[in-house]
Amino acid sequence: MTVVFLHAFPLDERMWPAHTNAPRLYDLGATMDDWADAVLEAYAGRLILVGASMGGYAALAAARRAPDRLAGLLLVGSRPEPDTPERHAKRAETIGIARERGAEGIWEAMRESLFGEHSDAAVVARARELALDRTEDELVTALRAIRDRHDSTAAYRALGERALTIVGDRDPFVPVEDALVFEPRAVVLPECGHLASLERPAEFGQVVDDVVARWT
Repeated sequence: MTVVFLHAFPLDERMWPAHTNAPRLYDLGATMDDWADAVLEAYAGRLILVGASMGGYAALAAARRAPDRLAGLLLVGSRPEPDTPERHAKRAETIGIARERGAEGIWEAMRESLFGEHSDAAVVARARELALDRTEDELVTALRAIRDRHDSTAAYRALGERALTIVGDRDPFVPVEDALVFEPRAVVLPECGHLASLERPAEFGQVVDDVVARWT
C-alpha cells in the first residue's frame, strides 16, 4: 500500500516525517484531472491519498477517475463540491493578484485568513517560506485548476468508509459547518485554521496513522 500526500506546499519533513511520497503538483499538468492521472500513473497498486487544500481536489479527481485504485481518501481542508459562482469570481481576483504580485502578493492577501493574531510565529514563518516557493505561472495554473474542477461529491460519497475529512475549527475556507454537511464524521481539530499539518502536526499525524492502519 502506498500513501501519497498531495498538498499545495512541497514536502516538509516537519509536516510528514514518516512518509516521503509527496509529488509537486505544479509539475503535473494544468488541470485537476491532469494531476490525478499523473499521480495514478506514478504510483502503482492501491493508494491511500491524503489531500490537503488544493491537493484534496486532486485526490478527489483521482477518486472520480479511478475509485478502485483508492484504498482510502483523507481530505484536509478541502470540499468535494465545485466552486459556487461567488467563489469562482473570487478566484479571478486572486489570479489577478498572482499575475501582478506573484507569490508574495498571494501570501499577503491570504495571511490574515490563514492565521490569527495568536498563531505561533514559527509556524507562520514556515508557512510563508513554503508559500513563496512558487512561481507566478505555477500559482495561476493552480488557481485555474481549482476554479475549474469538477463536482466530486458523488465520488467522495461512493467511497463510504474509505473516506474521511479533517477540518480545523477556525478554517475560513472550509468552515466546520460546511464540512459536516458532506462528512458528518469529520475530525475537527481545535484551535486550527486551514493548514492542519503545520498548525497541529501531532494531531494531524495521529489521524493519518489511524486511517492508514484502518485502510491498509
